[in-house]
Amino acid sequence: MAVDPIVSGLVVALQANFCQVQLDQPGPGGIGRLLCVRRTRLGKRGQQVCVGDRVALDGLDWPACRGAIKAVEPRHSWLGRPAVANCDRVVVMVAVAEPDLDPLQLTRFLLTAEATAQSVELVLSKADLLGSEAVQTWMRRLESWGYQPHPLSLTTGEGLLEIRQRLSSPGLAVLCGPSGVGKSSLLNALAPALALRVGTVSGKLRRGRHTTRHVELFPLAPGALLADTPGFNRPDLPADPTRLAALFPEVVRRLEAGFCRYTNCLHAGDPGCAVGTDWDRYPLYDQCLQELLLPGAAPTERRSWMSRLRQTSRQSLRQQGQDKDPPPRGVSA
Repeated sequence: MAVDPIVSGLVVALQANFCQVQLDQPGPGGIGRLLCVRRTRLGKRGQQVCVGDRVALDGLDWPACRGAIKAVEPRHSWLGRPAVANCDRVVVMVAVAEPDLDPLQLTRFLLTAEATAQSVELVLSKADLLGSEAVQTWMRRLESWGYQPHPLSLTTGEGLLEIRQRLSSPGLAVLCGPSGVGKSSLLNALAPALALRVGTVSGKLRRGRHTTRHVELFPLAPGALLADTPGFNRPDLPADPTRLAALFPEVVRRLEAGFCRYTNCLHAGDPGCAVGTDWDRYPLYDQCLQELLLPGAAPTERRSWMSRLRQTSRQSLRQQGQDKDPPPRGVSA
């Protein structure tokens, strides 16, 4: 009885119940890609197959270019939305105009990217639609957040060469962001042969229209892949409130320079907190924290609850005689 040789590859696209798998080694006749189904046992084990997964195949039908995914290799990183496995860096792309840049929306995208523990880059598209001084103001603000934003104009070509060079380095980069910011247009500029469908911003709501419907990997250079993803406007927050602060680079910097009184501090403005409230994104952090602690509650109810929480915390500290600044590092209290 003939046994299929070991064949492996990379999932480059999902289409309904099928996966497009790029083979590591060409098959008979130079076949480089197979349309594959997923073995039922993967679902029984709770294994999900995503774009970016490295997989092993069996059930090969070379004439029909078909196969079946029998196993999924362990992942080194995971981006939950959009679902991409084994990414090496996440490129968050937002527009400075049409649609206008929303700091809270951008923060939620950045939190999703930071949760992968991979390199995060930030691209500001449509830079030609905003005056240079206004763009520089945004760049200085985002630098204070801990990022080095790259302005981009596909109309004038500003920034395109730099972004091409950065995305051409080996690895799998994920391009994500709201609808209408120009993700597919950027891919068309980087690889014109793709001829991806692009749309325009809604005239009434000034929001982007969805043109990309699924995640797909595209080669930009030898060893360099870029995932184009569907746009969406409200990324999910991490489920654990205690993990939230670690996803803000500016909080991480402050914690490296000081320490909080309590190991389980949520950095919500309590006495003894090394993070404090005098940083640009604190109101956004506070809003995200309230949403995690009181999901489904109205904003006024969240603010009231947080206010009572802080008041109780301060009263407890005063009763214990601890409501004072913590001693410097290395000095006993």
